Amino acid sequence: MKSIKKYAAGMAGLFFSGAMLVSCTKSFDEKVSQSTDFSGSTVVQVYVATVNASRNYVYIDSKPVNGASLISGSVFPATGLGFQVPGGLRSFLVRDTLTTTTQKPLSFANNMQAGKSYTIFTYDTITNPLQKTVETNIVVPDDTTARIRFAHFPYSPLPVPAVDIYSKNRGANIFTNVDLTSVTEFIPYESGVSDSLFVRVAGSGVNLQNWSPAPASKYVDVAIAITPTAKRSYTVVFRGGYRATTTNNATVRTLSTMVNR
Repeated sequence: MKSIKKYAAGMAGLFFSGAMLVSCTKSFDEKVSQSTDFSGSTVVQVYVATVNASRNYVYIDSKPVNGASLISGSVFPATGLGFQVPGGLRSFLVRDTLTTTTQKPLSFANNMQAGKSYTIFTYDTITNPLQKTVETNIVVPDDTTARIRFAHFPYSPLPVPAVDIYSKNRGANIFTNVDLTSVTEFIPYESGVSDSLFVRVAGSGVNLQNWSPAPASKYVDVAIAITPTAKRSYTVVFRGGYRATTTNNATVRTLSTMVNR
């Protein structure tokens, strides 16, 4: 996959379960226009993995594109279809509009190639927000499979290890040794079948776990249950505070997902 910065190795048709999924209800934002004619434009999605982000708004060439504010774990647009941006060099700004906010504005530029799709991931913390923009290489399969990729964006002031993503159904890793801030390519995946995915430190063979306090008082896997829909494309995202290992912590490390198509 080609990243604009560097190369790095609720939703329609996807259902989730498990204590580790943080979800919210989202609705389509009428502020952006969508169509199937992408000539002269690019298609963009924004995923907010920035820890403690709230009231975030996205501006392109100084124009706001989202009506409802975005928080950590939000994707815009929520429909999974993306929004259109004219091709060429575009300036982006992601900021919290509250006057007393401690979030630092995130300003950057991307050269958007017409006819292509991109995902912008914001990550790190509100005092040091960063971004990574990658191509979203959608391939609609001829068969009934789906497509899944993985993005590794938790935060820690200490080094975060590379991880594997393990599939219960397959009994094997589906993504291996993925470094921090890396986004994999899409892989074919069985549709219409429920599966559970787990995060593991690369090569360990052991699921990462968080502590669920009383009344549960037990360790739970950092995992997500998925049932992909045929011909859909999804991104599974590992986010939150890597050292936040208690389930009642607002920044607990977690797996979540977004629909790309």
